[in-house]
Amino acid sequence: MRKTRILVVDDEPRLVRLIKANLEAEGYEVASAPTGREALRKVEMEDFDLIILDIVLPGNLDGYEVCRRIREFSQVPIIMLTAKDQEMDKIEGFKSGTDDYLTKPFSSKELMARVKAVLRRSGGEEAKTVPSLQCGDLTINFAQATVTSHGRTIDLTPTEYRLLCELAKHVNEVVFHEDLLTSVWGPEYRDELDYLRAYIWYLRKKIEKNPSEPVYIISRPGLGYMLSCPGKVPERPQ
Repeated sequence: MRKTRILVVDDEPRLVRLIKANLEAEGYEVASAPTGREALRKVEMEDFDLIILDIVLPGNLDGYEVCRRIREFSQVPIIMLTAKDQEMDKIEGFKSGTDDYLTKPFSSKELMARVKAVLRRSGGEEAKTVPSLQCGDLTINFAQATVTSHGRTIDLTPTEYRLLCELAKHVNEVVFHEDLLTSVWGPEYRDELDYLRAYIWYLRKKIEKNPSEPVYIISRPGLGYMLSCPGKVPERPQ
């Protein structure tokens, strides 16, 4: 059975050795790249199950740009590893297409928990009891894992798609914040409300005509979010 392969992109040799030692102790196969260009070359030529990507890299490609370029051809899960811990930095990371965000300094235990959680999410199966769900002009095709609006395919990241599917499982019902975080990200994230808000905002930007006045993803302050489907509610996925 092939080992899970992880690419670590960072120009700090000591940190790379530390991360590599911890990952290999858990049975993962680890490769590394010191620059954004080297990382892109390796991702284009090799198969990886996860990328741990620093934001501040030498050269003219930072982690945000590397993440954006990878998302042009791959949906491999990405954890951004950085010393930047401001909320706007995290939002920029999510906007670039990252799946998680870990700030330095971090413990080996925290790193491994994040790695396992992201790998678990990326390997999960989406429920497909019914082939699709129609919400007004929005169609979620569970069988093909696609989302369309007015016949136009909407490009969602794997995490955005999982979040939308979780809301679709409870269509026209409020799903509590902690339940969404636990189901989509894992139990380690049940208190990470900033994660949820950021992903809801970018999901709205992709599927709502006016993200500031959403008609599909409705917020219930202090409680959670709901996928609203006008008219008759079809059978839900289980």
